[in-house]
Parts: sequence; structure tokens; C-alpha cells
Amino acid sequence: MTISKNVNSAKKLQHPQCYISVPSDIITTLSSTHLNSLIDTPKKTAAVAKVSLFSRFKILVKSPKIFCFLLLFVCGLFVMLKMLCSFDPFGSYPCGNSVDEKSDLVVFGKGVVDGNNDKKGVKKMSEFWVQPDGLGYRPCLDFSNEYKKVSGEILKDRSKYLVVVVSGGMNQQRNQIVDAVVIARILGATLVVPILQVNVIWGDESEFADIFDVEHFKKTLADDVRIISSLPSNHLMSRPVEEKHTPLHVSPQWIRSRYLRRMRREGVLLLRGLDSRLSKDLPSDLQKLRCKVAFHALRFAPPIFELGNKLTERMRSKGPYLALHLRMEKDVWVRTGCLPGLSSKYDQIIYNERKSRPELLTSRSNMTSHDRKLAGLCPLNAVEVTRLLKALRAPKDARIFWAGGDPLGGKEALLPLTKAYPYLYNKQDLALPGELLPFANKASIMAALDYIVSENSDVFMPSHGGNMGRAIQGHRAYAGHKKTITPNKRQMLSYFLDPKLSEAKFNKIIYDLHRDSMGQPVIRTSKSDHDVTKYPIPECMRNDTMVQRPL
Repeated sequence: MTISKNVNSAKKLQHPQCYISVPSDIITTLSSTHLNSLIDTPKKTAAVAKVSLFSRFKILVKSPKIFCFLLLFVCGLFVMLKMLCSFDPFGSYPCGNSVDEKSDLVVFGKGVVDGNNDKKGVKKMSEFWVQPDGLGYRPCLDFSNEYKKVSGEILKDRSKYLVVVVSGGMNQQRNQIVDAVVIARILGATLVVPILQVNVIWGDESEFADIFDVEHFKKTLADDVRIISSLPSNHLMSRPVEEKHTPLHVSPQWIRSRYLRRMRREGVLLLRGLDSRLSKDLPSDLQKLRCKVAFHALRFAPPIFELGNKLTERMRSKGPYLALHLRMEKDVWVRTGCLPGLSSKYDQIIYNERKSRPELLTSRSNMTSHDRKLAGLCPLNAVEVTRLLKALRAPKDARIFWAGGDPLGGKEALLPLTKAYPYLYNKQDLALPGELLPFANKASIMAALDYIVSENSDVFMPSHGGNMGRAIQGHRAYAGHKKTITPNKRQMLSYFLDPKLSEAKFNKIIYDLHRDSMGQPVIRTSKSDHDVTKYPIPECMRNDTMVQRPL
């Protein structure tokens, strides 16, 4: 459900600029002598300047009305600057949240985007960079008094311990870590820092501390869940209760009834394969906890954090930039049951791989590749991404950061995109010699760098759904609804396949289809399907001045 507002917000700036309005009667009281003093020649001595300044101050003191007016003006100016220019979505909370301001996740950069700059000699910025109207929504994690009361009892408990093993790529691991914290809270258990399973596809042996800031993770959640780095010695030899087959979308009641009694008896519970095991429809406090973990506690380790921000600065050095998450790797084409559309040679490669390993296919097997594409189940290839960007009026000189693995077909697969948009870079292009060397063969850390640069971008667009696209969409919403384009593949692809459409008509149709898919605030109405970490309104964001209404 999208929230709209009938205002001319297309020319709003992402950052407010502060202007001071001075009453005309003050201006008219300034004599030519006062004005000339602003352009005095260097020949005047410092002593003369001091005497002049002191005499003016005495005049102000002798004139109470002027002195009081100026005092009120300065105070008002200070308050105005504080309100307009210093809002930090990850700092103080409008609803009085107790999260320590210093513990908040800070990986977000806001681009300075001016869509209404027509001063002489300054190039007008393309409307493509203009940000959506966030309608005043801000982070708000106001936990209930009951939640806070129970927290004290949970943090004192030393009888129950939860050990979790998370799997998959970095973004899949993030989702499972979020759920692990919530499950520990549901059970009133101490959480052992999650164990990352060795990734069998990429051979990545990274541990939690290699990717995330462990101390920040513990400190941020210190009021919610007790977290320790390893099991106490008296539990090391105990045999934990192990659960490998938790059903999908289980409720807090199911978790308590299934595990609590055994956990009290054995002391330790070991969970594997948490992906999508916890219900997305949770009580309000647990939803807020999910946001707290995803948006505040899971900060990347300092070396990743610092390098990611350096790459961001290099992308932004010449203005705003777009981040594309391109899903064109070989394994993606195999798993989705789609064809890359490069040539018959590459189509045959995908067909052979899928035939030899049918278990890799994650889409519906009774659909042809063409049917999957029309249903919006396939990643966009470089031709389709290029046509979409043109229709959405991305300028030809747009700087583009592309995240993701090497596409099937290499640079040849990206040619349609690089011809239309030559300023295309990935992390390898931006990094200085040797900067990525410490992270060689660390797929999760490379994904984390992509995450930071993409999240910091002025505009973000994924070519296909997935864990990273969903996570970044939620992060950008929570950071103030930064522009995020969600390709409407199901509705638009039939027009891509229509050769009779003129380019102008095609562009208009595609542009109109995406008017409400630019990162505007969306209320999470489907509680069972939509994750709060993708749609943080209304549980984790609030706007007390606006009336929410569906479209």
C-alpha cells in the first residue's frame, strides 16, 4: 500500500538548505557608513576596527528594543538551524527511543542532489536524481513497558543458551542472524554469537567477526538479549538439543511450546537452517527488535566499513550516482530457469547445466523460460536494464556502480549498458592496487562492500529480486526513503517484446508504470508475506503529523 501526497514534491532537495529572512525595517536602518564598513580597505588599523565595533555595541546596549530584538532573532535562528539542518535518522528518535545514539549503524551517505538549480553558469541537475517525498516518516522503536519489564528477567537468566548455525551468502546470513536474536528473545535465552557455516558454493570460511562488528552487535542489543562470544565451560561438554527441520514461518507460541521445556532440561539448543523459519507476522515489540538488529546492530567490521565508505567517496567525487544490483551470474540463470539472451552458445551452456543438475532450479519447473520472463520471474539482462534506465530518464553521463558477481559472458554481456552509459564501475574499478587483496576469496566480504556502496547511493535499482535487493530497499526506507527503483517486470516486459512500439511511446509507458515505484513510503499491510525489514512502516517508523491512507 503506497502512501501518496498531492504536492509538487518533484523538486524537493534531499538535504534542506537554510535561508535567513531579515525584516526590511532592519535593512533600512543601516546607513551607508555601516554598509561601507563591510568593504573597508586594508589600510584601516586593527585599533580603529576595535573602537568602531565597541562603539556600535554600546549603541545596541543603550537601545533596549534593538538589543532584545537581536537577541530573540539569534535564538530563533539557532532553533531553526537545529530543526532544519541537523536531523539524523540514525541519531535521536522522535518517539524517545532508548537506543544509544553512538551505537547506531552509520553506513549511510546522502547525496547532495539539486533538481531545481537554474543559476547562471550552473548545470541543471536531471530530475532522475530527485528524491521521493518521505512524508515525514522517521525511525521510531518505542518498545512497550511490558517488553522493558521482561527484559530485566531475560538478561539475568543464565540457564538457557541458544547456538545457531547460519548458512548461505552474506545477505541470507543477515536475515538468519536477525531471526536468531528474536528467537533468543522469545525463549528468554542467552545467544551465542552466531556461527557462519562454510559456504560450499564459494568456499568462504569467514566467521562472524570477519564480517560484522561483534562488540557493536553486543552493545546495541544489551537491553534486549544477552549475547556472549562462546558457551560457558560448564556447557561445553553437554549435548545440546539439535533441531534441523524447523517448519517455515513458525510463530512465537510454536517456538516456546517446541523448545522451551527441552531447553530448560538440557540448557543448550542448537538450531540450523533458520532461513524463513520465523513468521513475518510477529507482535509489535518483536518487529521493532527485528528492525533494531537489521538497521542498528549488524554493522560491518571496521576494515569493511572503512573501505566501503572510501569506495562510496570515489563514486560520489563527481556528483550523484546510481547503484545497480545486476543478477547476471551463471548460477542465477541456472537457478531461475531463465535464459541470458546473449546468444545460442550461452543459452546452450545454461540448458546443459540445468539438465545435468535439475536440483538447482528454484523456479516452477512446469514453466518455459519465456513464460517465466513474462511472469516477471527472470533477472533483467543488460539490454533490458539499458532500455529501462533510458525510459526512466537517467542522464547519459550518469555515474553507475554495479554490484554483483561476474556476469555470464563477461564484459560482452555488459556491452549494451556500457555503450549507453559509459561511466560504469564496480568495486574492482574503484579500488586502489592491493586494497581488495586482504579480502580475496571472501565472497561474503565482497558482498558487504557492494552492500555499503549500494546503500549509500543516490538511486538504487536491482535487476532481480533477492535477499540483497530486499535488505537494501528496507535500509534505504529506514534511512529516510532514499530513491529506490523497483522494476515492474510483470507489467513492463510485454512492452519490451513489442517491436511495433515507437521508442517515444515505449518510454512514456514504462515511465508511467514506475511513477509509484521510486521508494515512496509503503505501509506493510500483508503481515504474513512482507518482512518488516523491507517495509518498516508502521512498526518501525512513524509520522504523527500525517494521516495514512491507502491508494
